[in-house]
Amino acid sequence: MYKNKRFLAIIPARSGSKGLKDKNIKQLNGKPMIAYTIEAAIKSDIFDDTIVSTDFQIYADIAINYGAVVPFLRPDYLSTDEATTNDVVEYTIKELEKTGKQYDYFMILQPTSPLRQAEDILGAVELLFEKNANSVVSVCESEHSPLYMNTLDKTLSLKGFLPKDIKTRRQELPKYYRLNGAIYLCKVDYFLKYKDLYKENSYAYIMEKTRSIDIDDEYDFKVAECILNNEL
Repeated sequence: MYKNKRFLAIIPARSGSKGLKDKNIKQLNGKPMIAYTIEAAIKSDIFDDTIVSTDFQIYADIAINYGAVVPFLRPDYLSTDEATTNDVVEYTIKELEKTGKQYDYFMILQPTSPLRQAEDILGAVELLFEKNANSVVSVCESEHSPLYMNTLDKTLSLKGFLPKDIKTRRQELPKYYRLNGAIYLCKVDYFLKYKDLYKENSYAYIMEKTRSIDIDDEYDFKVAECILNNEL
């Protein structure tokens, strides 16, 4: 089905972090967090190349040790808080093209989703071809319905906080889904044309909640540790 297509895995791993210091290489149950994503990508056996995009040689050395490739370090302008993942993807694809490497599809695999498995990667690829899609992005069921959410002003008043016609039984509410940050799969030519993964013919790949932890702070990190230790 897709054996004649070329796939690129891009694992963005900028050094430093405001929420959790050096989270991408923080030791999670005995190995750097980024190692889980590299290992899942390699185990899926779908990628022609698994590239880690980083700005720091220590990160690069760790990535190489776990089987990824780091053909170059990011330039300074892609190492700031303002740099977007789209910028990093475009730069990576174009730099690899200069070396003669071209791909039909790329997948962004964020190291902050260490519980994503190889079967999730393959499931997203299967959905891509099943739907003849331009892109597939992973989601999971939302923990809380947005119907029970609203903004608050300085007075903290709850007047009008909930819609008057909202159903109070959770079982009667529609299911809502959120992006979980684990998988972003896209056609290379589509991305380079639109710089957008959601413009047209884009589909959701639904993942289990337990594989959808997106580590941003110490709490998320502890939850991931518990899941890996089968404590939850």
